[in-house]
Amino acid sequence: MNKITTSIQVLDRAAAILDLLAELDQSATLKLVAAETELHPSTAYRILASLAGHNLVDRDSSGQYRLGARLLRWGDRVRSRLDLRAEARPVMEWLRDQVGETVNLTQREGDEVVYIERITATKHAVRVEQVIGSRAPLHVTAVGKLMLGDQGEAAVREYAQRTGLPRYTDNTVTVVESLIAEAIRAASDGYAYDMEEAEIGVGCIGVVIRDSTGAAVAGLSISAPIERWRQEWVDLVRKSGLGISAALGYAE
Repeated sequence: MNKITTSIQVLDRAAAILDLLAELDQSATLKLVAAETELHPSTAYRILASLAGHNLVDRDSSGQYRLGARLLRWGDRVRSRLDLRAEARPVMEWLRDQVGETVNLTQREGDEVVYIERITATKHAVRVEQVIGSRAPLHVTAVGKLMLGDQGEAAVREYAQRTGLPRYTDNTVTVVESLIAEAIRAASDGYAYDMEEAEIGVGCIGVVIRDSTGAAVAGLSISAPIERWRQEWVDLVRKSGLGISAALGYAE
């Protein structure tokens, strides 16, 4: 119990230091940080040193502290997600209304996709719902296969070697050559399927969303019970993905 309490206390103190540095217009001395956060100087120094070790705080040549570059990267990531969701949501609602099924917005983090937004189907009592914040390996999702294919064969092989391509259902692609062929073909076609590969009874169609540089920054997909899955949704999903990409500055 003491260990948990101490860990929380350290996080609270680190957050207080970061909040202080964010409020200041200039760098701060250790003395100022300790005084403003009501920490003993030795405690403030240890926390600052740890934050600096993670690039969350920078210490200049005069020994003063300011927010670190890593926080800037995190801030950019948060802003991009907020902007992305704001641009995507109306399009997702339109797509949901056209097909009557759940529409998902995902982003890649490492070897997984993370669900960051969804518009839930309303016409059916039985529907597919992905929890916001949940994750899935790239090779079992339509969007994930597209993101792999977008990087080329070597990236697919590296992913397979890192992960071992774990099986989730009998339909999961677990052979690297098969995954390469499917991912490259999907990238060429501009869309991909997940046919009960992550979950039995669920089918998906996915596309990638690109920013002004052409980078694949997110994925858009429809998830539906396999008995309601329709091939003709492809054009609607592609149109929607292109619409969101255009709003982010992408031009074909």
